[in-house]
Amino acid sequence: MAFPDIAHAAEFHKSGFDSSDKNEQPDFPVLFTKRATSIIAPGKSIYTHPNVTESPDYEGELGIIIGKAGLAVPKDDAWAHVWGAVIINDVTARERQRDHKQFYIGKSLDTFCPMGPYVVPSSSLAFDKLHLTTTVNGEVRQSQNTSELIFDVPTLIATASMGISIQPGDVIATGTPMGVGMGMSPKVWLKDGDLVEISIPPLGTLSNPVTSTAPGLCSLSAQ
Repeated sequence: MAFPDIAHAAEFHKSGFDSSDKNEQPDFPVLFTKRATSIIAPGKSIYTHPNVTESPDYEGELGIIIGKAGLAVPKDDAWAHVWGAVIINDVTARERQRDHKQFYIGKSLDTFCPMGPYVVPSSSLAFDKLHLTTTVNGEVRQSQNTSELIFDVPTLIATASMGISIQPGDVIATGTPMGVGMGMSPKVWLKDGDLVEISIPPLGTLSNPVTSTAPGLCSLSAQ
């Protein structure tokens, strides 16, 4: 999912990397997929893929975990399908996102989806009062409350389930706030030695170092 708030939508639209929409603020949620091979555990390294991209970027996001299957879920019933939440770093190769005119390749490189450290059930969360903070090497880059989403969680679930069944274990990332490296002047990409930390109390802090050294084939395990 992209564009949780108006500021990030504008940031992306003005960046020169947006080939997805002529409008600064989307009228409809922007959905894309990430391969399961992009998932890594907290503490594992984000590999920058220097032979593939020159613009690896971070995106701190709240992930909604689906706990009940559904098809064409109405917004009024959407919360009944939510099990809980988790933190996601939607790492992105910006020029691949731009050049392929869609997001799949730029979003799905191995190690480009750190998740964790905790999954918390919805009964313990106030989804409209969660605050996300992203730091890179201790510098605050993103800071925003989930109440500022352009499209709320029920809208995202209703959209994702339009003609496509959602299943228990599916995770819907709700989008990232303003403050990604692409929006800075000059642009600042992730590099070897960086440390990206994303916090959403009470979901903990997702912390991952960045490396330009290839890790080998990735797996879904935390090994």
